[in-house]
Amino acid sequence: MDFHLIIVGAGPAGLCLARALRGSGLRICLLEQQALEALQNPAFDGREIALTQHSAALMRRLGLWPFLGDANIAPLKDALVLDGGVGPRQSRMTISHALSAQPELGFLVANHHIRRAAFEAAMADGPGRPTLRCGEQVTHIQTDAREARLTLASGDTLTAPLVVAADSRHSSTRRAMGIAADMHDHGRTMLVCNMAHALPHHETAWEWFDHGQTLALLPMNPCPLTGLPRSSVVLTLPSQELQPLMDLPEDSFNREMTRRFGNQLGPMTLASTRHAYPLVGVWPRRLVAQRFAVVGDAAVGMHPVTAHGFNLGLRSIEALSKALIQAQQRGQDIASPALLARYQRTHQGASRGLYFATHALATLYTSEQTPARMLRQVLVQAGERFTPFKRLVAASLTGLH
Repeated sequence: MDFHLIIVGAGPAGLCLARALRGSGLRICLLEQQALEALQNPAFDGREIALTQHSAALMRRLGLWPFLGDANIAPLKDALVLDGGVGPRQSRMTISHALSAQPELGFLVANHHIRRAAFEAAMADGPGRPTLRCGEQVTHIQTDAREARLTLASGDTLTAPLVVAADSRHSSTRRAMGIAADMHDHGRTMLVCNMAHALPHHETAWEWFDHGQTLALLPMNPCPLTGLPRSSVVLTLPSQELQPLMDLPEDSFNREMTRRFGNQLGPMTLASTRHAYPLVGVWPRRLVAQRFAVVGDAAVGMHPVTAHGFNLGLRSIEALSKALIQAQQRGQDIASPALLARYQRTHQGASRGLYFATHALATLYTSEQTPARMLRQVLVQAGERFTPFKRLVAASLTGLH
């Protein structure tokens, strides 16, 4: 066979899996539709990733952390949940890092920095360096009891005992293998960008369920040009309401975002390009098939409200790589039905509750009906007073539970 393992998708998930398997003795091929330049120097895409302590520890073990650069890692010490508009009736719940054993709940790193670090760590010279084929698209996949066979748009055919899809939550490879997925389209779109502001964020992340909009703030390191406090902001609105904001001139956009944040951070100024993403959650009904598995967003496409998407993706890589290395060391089939079934049980067990709880939470907190507004106000107020609940949330945010 050509390889032991073929990974479809050289985004962060695919690259991290390849990095985790270096030194295992497995011959690995990474297939990616993008050009090599896009992998080596990924463009800013607006997304900032809130990494749990568990994810940070895993990235250190994989050797990614040094490639991120200290200036690109911002501490995320506390979290603040707000409900309702600015004023005395606004409910607040603070999740302090003091509720955990860590000096911070996690870290904030831009997605493009993670992509670059994952590429540099996975493709560093040395034993076990994977074969990377860029500009390649899979046109057909077929598996049997002996092997998996991929046909590429270039006309080449590759074989391996196992294929892993890491090609996004809307994975075409997963679909080609006949794995159905349930999609939850929330009918909303997220606007994401970086903004500088006059008042400090105190290294605190916000999740603000305001009337008619949802706002999130992720604390970044100060603006390198002005020294002002800087944050990644996320505004979620019904899709038809968002485009006019995307089209506003910069000065008007700054005034509008300052207003939408209730002037709680003082005047806000745009510090990056603006990006928009539809809000769609995806839950595949299976994670494996014959000589096939999925990881990363292809395994679970999370709603971003709990910031656990990439963190769950790393957990899938941790679980699958551990199983593959163990099988390889024992001389066993790395794509045996028993191994793949164990991986599926492990990762779906780790993600099912969080996925559906997040979906229910997002549904409740974006509803504008009076009963929903009253219920979420009660929940935030009760949560603020109930320390064991906040301690549980803090453990979930650090990923050390």
